[in-house]
Amino acid sequence: IIIGVDAVDWLCGRLDMFDPFGVIGLLGFHFFFLAPLLHVYWDYWMSYITPPPDWRDWLGAMAALNVFGLIAYRFSRVWIARNIVHQRVSIVWDLNRARFYVVVIVALLATAALQVWVYATQGGVWGYIQAYVEGTGAFEGYGWIFMFSESFPTIALFGYVVYARDKNRYKSWVAIFFVIVIFFVLKLFFGGLRGSRSNTVWGLFLAAGVIHFWIRPLPRKIVPVALVFLVVFMYIYGIYKGAGLDVIEAINDREYRAELSYRTGRTIDVSILADLGRGDIQAFILYRMLTNQGDYQYSLGRTYVGAVSLLIPRSLWPDRPPTKVKEGTEAQYGAGSYIPGIWSSSRVYGLAGETMLNFSPLAVPVAFALFGLIVGCIRGYLTSWYPMDIRRLVFPLLVNFCFVILVGDSDNVLFFLIKNGSVPFMILYISSVRINYQKCVNLN
Repeated sequence: IIIGVDAVDWLCGRLDMFDPFGVIGLLGFHFFFLAPLLHVYWDYWMSYITPPPDWRDWLGAMAALNVFGLIAYRFSRVWIARNIVHQRVSIVWDLNRARFYVVVIVALLATAALQVWVYATQGGVWGYIQAYVEGTGAFEGYGWIFMFSESFPTIALFGYVVYARDKNRYKSWVAIFFVIVIFFVLKLFFGGLRGSRSNTVWGLFLAAGVIHFWIRPLPRKIVPVALVFLVVFMYIYGIYKGAGLDVIEAINDREYRAELSYRTGRTIDVSILADLGRGDIQAFILYRMLTNQGDYQYSLGRTYVGAVSLLIPRSLWPDRPPTKVKEGTEAQYGAGSYIPGIWSSSRVYGLAGETMLNFSPLAVPVAFALFGLIVGCIRGYLTSWYPMDIRRLVFPLLVNFCFVILVGDSDNVLFFLIKNGSVPFMILYISSVRINYQKCVNLN
């Protein structure tokens, strides 16, 4: 009920389609309510651990903890959102179109050249795919290059929406459909083939949001279709992550697809529960925190320090501190189980899970209160940024950021923000002029 009211407001049209309150409400209804029930119904649980005597007890305990977290979330988000609305911004980022088109063309040429260079270093597209499938570490050290090269589709999208905003023939549903299809293909070519589902999924969310705010509002009835596509894509792409190009044969052969799904562990329930939920892992972490008889030592913020240290290349800091992998591994398997480079867990724990690893379950409501401040602040931007403000182009990315905070860990959050946000923000900053709102009104 606490999180579901936002989903109801969204479904009834009382919230904008990309309002962060509504988006988190929809996600939260699945994350906090449906996913735990489906874990029990499908009897699907995390593997390779010694499970609690009865999973349901700890799903219930985690749900009780989430109640306090969600109450803190609602209070903090409303408070900050109201304060931002009452202090409406006076500075507008106005678009300098001539400068914008020059910046976009240069950026497209540069990012395309970088991506071609990446393919060339791996022996072409096929070699690029093989390097990913074989997991040889061929992409080690490419992070900053990917940040620029894989931004090509987003830059092209910005160019389209700015150009098409005042031209009705480019705003038809047919034109928009083809733009999204082309964008999807570009996202696969620029990063998707190296196994990054989020690179494509988050990109499509951004594309839909930018079109919604800058071209024409998207109808709510497309959401069920989009969700079905999302689950199917994550399922098929999950098989690709585990079996490489064998996925092509699997698409056309139902039996082979079922075999690959079983062999790689990439089934529909994995996509729905492991990718879009953290019910079992958070319940298990809570179980370990409360019953391990002092075996686990809280990291007291070390996982966040480890996440920030990722900004420094390993070549410059070979012994940089680990991210949540150390604490996550030891929470699951006991103190001393983490062996760098040999044995570690790669699970994602989510906002509440990482908070428990650092500061105990008692800190979860505090983490949700901070989460509420972020969501409320971003919601406040929706109403405080004027329609002509070019920053509205990155608003869907900020909404997506809220999504990632809830389901991801600090390293995932930092990676998302820098990789997906840095280049678009630089493009908009260079292409805009900051002027007083009243002056902007007079000019118009």
